[in-house]
Amino acid sequence: MKLIFDEKEFKNLLSNLKIEKTVSGGSVANSVVGLSQLGNKVGFIGKVCDDELGAKYEEGLKNENVEYFYSKKKEELPTGTCLILVTPDSERTMCTFLGTAGKINENDVNSDIITNSEVILLEGYLWDEGDPKKAFDKAISSAKKVAMSLSDQFCVDRHKPHFLDLVKNKLDITFANEQEILSLIGAKSFDDVINFGKELGKIIVVTRGDKGAIAIKGNEVSECGIKEGLKVVDLTGAGDLFAAGFLHGYINNLSLKDSLEKGTEMSAKVIQQIGARL
Repeated sequence: MKLIFDEKEFKNLLSNLKIEKTVSGGSVANSVVGLSQLGNKVGFIGKVCDDELGAKYEEGLKNENVEYFYSKKKEELPTGTCLILVTPDSERTMCTFLGTAGKINENDVNSDIITNSEVILLEGYLWDEGDPKKAFDKAISSAKKVAMSLSDQFCVDRHKPHFLDLVKNKLDITFANEQEILSLIGAKSFDDVINFGKELGKIIVVTRGDKGAIAIKGNEVSECGIKEGLKVVDLTGAGDLFAAGFLHGYINNLSLKDSLEKGTEMSAKVIQQIGARL
């Protein structure tokens, strides 16, 4: 993923491309929509501007029965945008202009809503020093249970000491792919990841591409293989929908194995279409 901090640079990039599809997205938002589609009561906190894309974003969430806990207003920066380029082999490159989403602060987080939730899901994409960190800290301190996606190796490498502190001391569930978790803990092999997870005593869920997925909780280690025979079109949202399926299992008291299976099922569905929403 490439982060673009200059609005003019991003607009220039868009001007040379034909956009095939525009949808409201974002990692956690995609996961929350997936949870809603599975019949769970969900809400979302995220910062948008009161502009055309901000209105579409809010409408997109409400159409999926997601309660949107943010009152949009005119901001200095526009609603964030992510350009996703998908190649014929289904791989994708993301160019992200966070816009006002990257300016989320503690005043945007309603502690009462967090406290009344069974679990919250955070994304590494939005973690940063300053106001975003304060927003994260406020949400974490108000929550019963905290899950977080490490989001991207770019994020892990940029914030490694902070992410490691979160995983060790503040998160109940960590979602990562194999490269992200190896980088985070400086592991030489995947056995190091398993040992780290066992010692941690919390839930670590790792997706491993064609090796499937694994969940570690203390000495309990569960694995799940991939779905075979799929016509893979677009990998965008695979991790987001996997997290949705796993969390559906978690909040409905399914076993680690069954939660992995649900995550794999949701992920398998979304990669057979364009876009990160089912």
